[in-house]
Amino acid sequence: MVAFRPSYLTMPHRFLSNDHLPVRSTPRLLLLAMLVLVDPFIHGCSIEPREEEPVVALVNGHPITQKEFDLRWKELSDATRARYEKEGGKRRFLDELVTRELLLQEARQRGLDQTDTVRDKVRRYKEQLLIDELLKNRLLSDVELSKAELDAYYQQHAHELLDPLKVQVSVMLLPNVYAAKDLENQINRGGSFAKFAQRYSIDEKTKAKGGDLGPYRKGLVPPEVDAVIHTLKPGMISAPIKTEEGYYLVMTTPLEREVIEADMATQERLRQELLADKRRKRFEDVIADIRAKATVRLGDAARPVMEETGPTP
Repeated sequence: MVAFRPSYLTMPHRFLSNDHLPVRSTPRLLLLAMLVLVDPFIHGCSIEPREEEPVVALVNGHPITQKEFDLRWKELSDATRARYEKEGGKRRFLDELVTRELLLQEARQRGLDQTDTVRDKVRRYKEQLLIDELLKNRLLSDVELSKAELDAYYQQHAHELLDPLKVQVSVMLLPNVYAAKDLENQINRGGSFAKFAQRYSIDEKTKAKGGDLGPYRKGLVPPEVDAVIHTLKPGMISAPIKTEEGYYLVMTTPLEREVIEADMATQERLRQELLADKRRKRFEDVIADIRAKATVRLGDAARPVMEETGPTP
């Protein structure tokens, strides 16, 4: 976008005309139209810029200043800003600010900003905005999660998360120590653990999958095998492990990147859940505190409402 630096008071002929900023019909114009009726009440009367303030466009004599342009651009969400950057960037955004100003001027000329309907809607909007700001101030700034709280919540949902060990576990169960030692030696010489497990393992639950048990979790294998898993480096095979069922060989391998990323996403989801729950409790405390300081009396007109059946708030 070309930057227009001279003052609109001293060099008006340098500013863009409507001919240079064609009005386009875009879905975003629907949002602009919705804002037209509310804007006069939020921002009040137009304030003429100081002479030295840069102006990017004049619309029927009304300036759109550089300061206003930058502020509105900054207020866009990341997703909306990305869409603008794909469709013409700030030049397109300026085009739509001009359209917005034209709609505002048309609405004022028609007296829409003076109607009772619009005034009532703006009043209710401003009330909700005040409530939102109050709650944001008292909730978002005060609510934080400690490491202890987060760790305890992760522990409650351990069945959804990977164990900190973060390895893939494969096992094969053999009937005697001689068979186990022989296969251990062959695997150490380059043999395939999965193929040997499919052929020789007597564990019917895992042999079809080449002994693959998936990511490590507590209780996944007998205690004797579990203890050895914590001593293995990824890619290593254990010595034969004696158990009541027979002799185990176990091997660990690194988890795939996609599995680890999915686990990180689950952790973030759980963190957001806990934070939302803590904010909800904080919200209830704030409301209770405000109510405790207030005097509320219900009028006679509230009787039909109070007599309705339903859950107690």
